[in-house]
Amino acid sequence: MAEVIRMPKMSDTMEEGVIAAWNVKVGDVVKSGDILAEVETDKATMDMESYYDGTILHIGVQKGEAVPIDAIIAVIGNPGEDFQSLLSGSTSAPAAAPAETKEEVKTEAPAAPAAAAPAIDTSSIKATLVTMPLLSDTMTEGVVHAWLKKVGDSVKSGDMLAEIETDKATMEIEAYEDGTLLYIGVKEGEAAPVNSVIAVIGEKGADFETLLKANAADGSAPAPAAEAPKAAEAAPAAAAAAPAKKEEAPAVTHSNAGERILASPLAKKLAEEKGINLGTVAGSGEGGRIIKSDIDNYVPKAAPAAPAAAKTQLSPSLTGQESYEDIPLNQMRKTIARRLSESKFSAPEFYLTMEINMDKAMEARTAMNAMSPVKISFNDMVIKAAAVALTKHPNVNSSWLGDKIRRNHHIHVGMAVAVEDGLLVPVIRFADTKSLSTLAAETKDLGGKAKTKQLQPKDWEGNTFTVSNLGMFGIEQFTSIINPPESCILAVGGIKETVAVKNGQFYATNVMKLTLTCDHRVVDGATGAAFLVTLKDLLEEPYKLLV
Repeated sequence: MAEVIRMPKMSDTMEEGVIAAWNVKVGDVVKSGDILAEVETDKATMDMESYYDGTILHIGVQKGEAVPIDAIIAVIGNPGEDFQSLLSGSTSAPAAAPAETKEEVKTEAPAAPAAAAPAIDTSSIKATLVTMPLLSDTMTEGVVHAWLKKVGDSVKSGDMLAEIETDKATMEIEAYEDGTLLYIGVKEGEAAPVNSVIAVIGEKGADFETLLKANAADGSAPAPAAEAPKAAEAAPAAAAAAPAKKEEAPAVTHSNAGERILASPLAKKLAEEKGINLGTVAGSGEGGRIIKSDIDNYVPKAAPAAPAAAKTQLSPSLTGQESYEDIPLNQMRKTIARRLSESKFSAPEFYLTMEINMDKAMEARTAMNAMSPVKISFNDMVIKAAAVALTKHPNVNSSWLGDKIRRNHHIHVGMAVAVEDGLLVPVIRFADTKSLSTLAAETKDLGGKAKTKQLQPKDWEGNTFTVSNLGMFGIEQFTSIINPPESCILAVGGIKETVAVKNGQFYATNVMKLTLTCDHRVVDGATGAAFLVTLKDLLEEPYKLLV
């Protein structure tokens, strides 16, 4: 009897899995305990084994695709056995061959355009779809920064195909198949959702258009095969408009002057480097979007004499000009907006501020830097002190997971780093166990990687507490927004010299203000206050950080 194979739950936070690789194919004989596939979870890539003996009758998820937990990904049974009734959630398609692919199972819905052939057979097409991969835990779409291969190039497994801009960094994606790059579906500078088709790799002459149609009929992506007819229609239109080409150029320039200019990030960057005003460029992308080729092919056109004269006559009465620039959101900014909005409007936050005397910390830092191989900053001292304080107040080192509170026994401190496009939070793992000099070296390395977009997923995932420092900008005090699912974040102000009174005598001293933002669902006021008291003690008596 045939048995369905479902996506297993491989971690406590896993909601879906990505098939990193299939170790079997349709028709293979497997035994209980054999490794069927490698599954990428939110934590790691793990092997998935078979619990049945039999033959692989059906594989419903292609390599690189994500599916939710408990979704059917394969069927094991006896050769020739009818498994269609087991595919719950599929449409009742007509009887088909045992090796029926995912596209054959789910393509009856669009019956109107293909009434004679409700299912598209792709089993004989020797080509594979390349989809936008999930490159970070918060990524929902990626922008193709640059293609490293072009249509017609031969590629091998492991070759780099493209550079993808995510919400965290710009990363390279590699090919998992040998063959020829047959199709590129997303141009440089354009965004595509995770798991949408961006390219096709296969044998030369393979019918990739049918593969794309089958994928579109499956509901996973819009059919991109209309690109060629669109180009064919554009050719006669361009020929008809050729006599009026010189008259149209100034009109395009004028129409863009007061409207939003649609341009890809790469096109904007190239235009800025070449000193080109985007308002004078006619976009050839979707909806008039300016793309890289428009900048590469741009030729400045001389302004007509008559409008120039009219402008000269009006200029004496002008005292200024209203203008603005609409800046498209990059992936990092979109994620910051989404996650911090979720935190701000869902978590009941409260704030606790405490003033710290930094005189002894300043003296200790000077003494330690005389011996340390790496310069220790005040921020390093705060991170170390926060990590030590968290060992004594584990409730502050907890996470809100909706239906439960997770008390973390390890301490991974996130360090907020401002970069050109937004904010990144690299993680110092097991910060409580590291010496100040080791911690200082790691913060400098991670900070440098963040600013040059060289961080990898392991560098920004897993923080249990975050420190945000704006003291170097002269900010005395501020409040930070919690980075979910954490329950607290510490905002660090600058060190300020001030006058204090002791025993009726005035004296000069140095103080620093810390503000702890707490999620009241996890941390109560007394708990947060006790954490700050411990933190204050560690910074005012810094020798305690060394024992």
